[in-house]
Amino acid sequence: MAVVVVVMGVSGSGKTTVGTALAARLGVPYAEADEFHPEENIAKMTSGTALTDADRLPWLRAIAAWIGEHAETGGVVTCSALKRSYRDLLRAGGPAWFLHLHADQEVIAGRLSGRTGHFMPPSLLASQFADLHPLESDEPGHRVDVTAPVEDVVAEAEAAAALR
Repeated sequence: MAVVVVVMGVSGSGKTTVGTALAARLGVPYAEADEFHPEENIAKMTSGTALTDADRLPWLRAIAAWIGEHAETGGVVTCSALKRSYRDLLRAGGPAWFLHLHADQEVIAGRLSGRTGHFMPPSLLASQFADLHPLESDEPGHRVDVTAPVEDVVAEAEAAAALR
């Protein structure tokens, strides 16, 4: 059995950038968590309304199913995975290892202010930081500072998980 890397963190932490680079480096399938959201969730976030746990449940279940489908081959999927309960649900889908992309809220806010074409407005960033439960010592994963270049973040992730 292989492992699926879940690239986690708040919006604007670089999940898509790091996730696609890591998947390419490992030669495994990649999935973007935003594509698992029901239209209702996207509409809610676009309007500036934070999602509830109930809103996130079908989304998390769909990502967990993807993890299960890639348990034999491995893969990389992005998901904010802000709470321990969310990560527990994702792990129920199959073997998952979490790469927590981290930076100070001010750094992330600066990134979001320059981002275009995404449904997640910068106004919801504070709610994401408020919901964020860092990885606990019994959770498989690693936290990495994303102020470093993408190549360094990917190399650190690969070394931390011995992904090769």
